[in-house]
Amino acid sequence: MTEQDPSTAFQDIFDHLRRDPGVILFTALRWLPGSSVLRRVFTSHPVQYPLGAEKSVEISEGWLDTVIAKQQPFLAPDAAALAEVFTDVALIQSLGCGAVINIPVTTHGTVVGVLALLDAEGKYTRRSLDVASVAVSAASEHLASAFIDSDQIVPTGKDPVIP
Repeated sequence: MTEQDPSTAFQDIFDHLRRDPGVILFTALRWLPGSSVLRRVFTSHPVQYPLGAEKSVEISEGWLDTVIAKQQPFLAPDAAALAEVFTDVALIQSLGCGAVINIPVTTHGTVVGVLALLDAEGKYTRRSLDVASVAVSAASEHLASAFIDSDQIVPTGKDPVIP
């Protein structure tokens, strides 16, 4: 494990992705396979999306299959596509967002976390997905370490998770 604060890696990739493809709302979610939940370990909007909160992903098997099982990025370009996957569409839209890109971060063939980029409806295209995926891939080792290290930092009242 590194000595660096894990939020530095997440802030760095957030800053990069804000330039291209653009991001209004950004979260980093630690994948907890034993309980099939995502724990928020970084957020650009801590009031609306607090650190340590856990999000069940039982709502969409298609999302799980794409992002977790196949370890592929996910694109929902509009509110209709968002509503098929996420239950908090009203909150997302209240922040000016209507499109999402989710990118899994892996280490040793295992998903350790997912980055969520949200922007205005129609803003994200296949090109946006490709640009974001390349940036995340270039930082994947640093991001994977940050996800693992977040188990020791982000308060949840639960025991740390070992990957």
